[in-house]
Amino acid sequence: MTKEDFTFSIGFQGDSAIVDGKTRKQNKNLGVDELAEKGLFRAAFCSALFDDDETSMKSVISIYNEKSGSNLETVDDMKRMLGIYAVPDGIKKTTVIN
Repeated sequence: MTKEDFTFSIGFQGDSAIVDGKTRKQNKNLGVDELAEKGLFRAAFCSALFDDDETSMKSVISIYNEKSGSNLETVDDMKRMLGIYAVPDGIKKTTVIN
């Protein structure tokens, strides 16, 4: 699974990743903070998670808290909220929806 596919995935079914093609096309060149500033928190967090970049994950949490008025404290809090915990193993196909 590529970073781009994981970043813009909206779900998984069996060995397939379901990817939002429109959002990917419009935002694939943005960094983690830019995605978060646009309100694409799941994409931003997935991008940081793919790189195992805890500093970027915490940055997404900070931007999320600022924009939403929430008070998430840890990376685990964000993982639970988004329902994404790790890059899944065994993904062999990508289905792009537009």
